[in-house]
Amino acid sequence: MDGTVLVADDDRTIRTVLTQALTRAGCKVHATASLMTLMRWVEEGKGDLVISDVVMPDGNGLEALPRIARERPGLPVIVISAQNTIMTAIQAAEADAYDYLPKPFDLPDLMKRAARALELKRRAQVVPKVVESTRPEGTDLPLVGRTAAMQALYRLVARVMNADLPVMIMGESGTGKSLIAKAIHDFSDRRTLPFVVAQAADLLGADGPSSLLARVKGGSLVFDEVGDYDDETQGRIVRMLDALPDPAPRIMATTQVDLGALMEAGRFRQDLYYRLGGVTLAVPALRERVEDIPLLAEHFLGRAERDGLGMRRFSAEAMGLVRAYAWPGNVRQLENTVRRLVVTASEEEITRAEVEFVLGNQPAVEPLRGAGGEGEKLSASIARHLRRYFDLHGGNLPPPGLYDRILAEMEAPLIEIALDATGGNQAKCADLLGINRNTLRKKITDLDIQVTRRRKLM
Repeated sequence: MDGTVLVADDDRTIRTVLTQALTRAGCKVHATASLMTLMRWVEEGKGDLVISDVVMPDGNGLEALPRIARERPGLPVIVISAQNTIMTAIQAAEADAYDYLPKPFDLPDLMKRAARALELKRRAQVVPKVVESTRPEGTDLPLVGRTAAMQALYRLVARVMNADLPVMIMGESGTGKSLIAKAIHDFSDRRTLPFVVAQAADLLGADGPSSLLARVKGGSLVFDEVGDYDDETQGRIVRMLDALPDPAPRIMATTQVDLGALMEAGRFRQDLYYRLGGVTLAVPALRERVEDIPLLAEHFLGRAERDGLGMRRFSAEAMGLVRAYAWPGNVRQLENTVRRLVVTASEEEITRAEVEFVLGNQPAVEPLRGAGGEGEKLSASIARHLRRYFDLHGGNLPPPGLYDRILAEMEAPLIEIALDATGGNQAKCADLLGINRNTLRKKITDLDIQVTRRRKLM
């Protein structure tokens, strides 16, 4: 690499690492912890590339981008930020940053991007576009994540915001599909126009489609869970899309199911599939981005505090359990759980026992659909679920206390089923299990098992 790089970050370690790496690569480096100093260097004509943090002691790096573009047209800026949210990626795109990387960043990856930026600068191929951000104030979307899957999603969202293409948003229930659609609208050029979410019922009747178009005007129209629409409703959408007015609205759709598979099975119209699938955004399930769970939990704690529910924090053991849980309801379930914990916690610090109580006896690992079989041994089934539990943590180990946690998960259903089989008779249940009756009572209490006397079915 060849050129002068201006580095602005309030973290001394990051400044040192970047200075050493860029110097070894052949660059000259000026590093500072001050945004004011960075802007002075830019105005003096120094630098062929800027690498800047967002939150600085004396300002915001993103807000400085339009000024940099005015002062030095063609000067590329790489934004690095610990604010791992969709808003940061979108703001960086709106402000015409050359690139954006979340912290912690991969140094070799950053060096490659810096080399490309310097090469483009040298060839004078970087054409700046000054964009004054008019994003909605007070936006508080739970679209937080530092994992590669979420960062890739954020980048794609930022690229398609103003593209004249329909958008298909796929993901399980509770992953945030509707939030992605709203973010695309709120940060796009259509932000001042209507945002309309359509259900199948909105398309009924002779004037259903025309009424929808009258409501949305040139804004954004979202078909919610379009995979659930019947064939007649799908046909209405096709005819509506073929006769869109001018200006046409932005078309988006959400779905929990694989529309391609539905189409091949003859349950989704091919013509509608290709009309809706201009760009596909896949929103990962929470179990596929375990590292983001603590970030989201802290985000929801902050939101609850702003809503006046009180200030809370998780103990290390409590957060370990939150991180290890499978969250079949995804982000929506996590938010509801955190808000409930904020209300019910007895102290400022949320304990592991309080998390266990709220989660109840739900399994910590979501079962694999269609796996196993009637002939599968119990040990094989347990091993399969345990292996999945370890896999959910990627290359990291699960939180400490695994032995007791797994035993508790196995004990609860065993005792519940045994109680049911003995009609709720604890003496018979203890005998069946081969344990002391007092031991059984203690386990029922510790595991919070609800006991009702049942009549045994013969």
